[in-house]
Amino acid sequence: MRALLTIIAFLATGAAYGACFEDLGETGCTDEETFPLSDLRHLSCENLWLVRNTIYDENGLCFRTARGQDYFDNSDCYIDDPRAVRLNADEQRNVNRIVQVESELGCR
Repeated sequence: MRALLTIIAFLATGAAYGACFEDLGETGCTDEETFPLSDLRHLSCENLWLVRNTIYDENGLCFRTARGQDYFDNSDCYIDDPRAVRLNADEQRNVNRIVQVESELGCR
């Protein structure tokens, strides 16, 4: 899988950390800022998937799909149920916005 977004940093914030993407928002960090819909609408379905699942990965989700397991390392995961992942307010808003844009674009 080829990702067009560039992850520019991982920031330690206690048990979890936030990925930062250079093409999103002011800081581009998933756990510190709510990304503007206008920025998200410029991303491909592949990159929307990457950003959304990076948020879940950095919060401990164990991926069950082959695609998720191929992209993310499950060696440090500890949550099997996506509904049990605890996201901060920015992360939750980002996931909600990404899902909205994925729906608008017809992403699968």
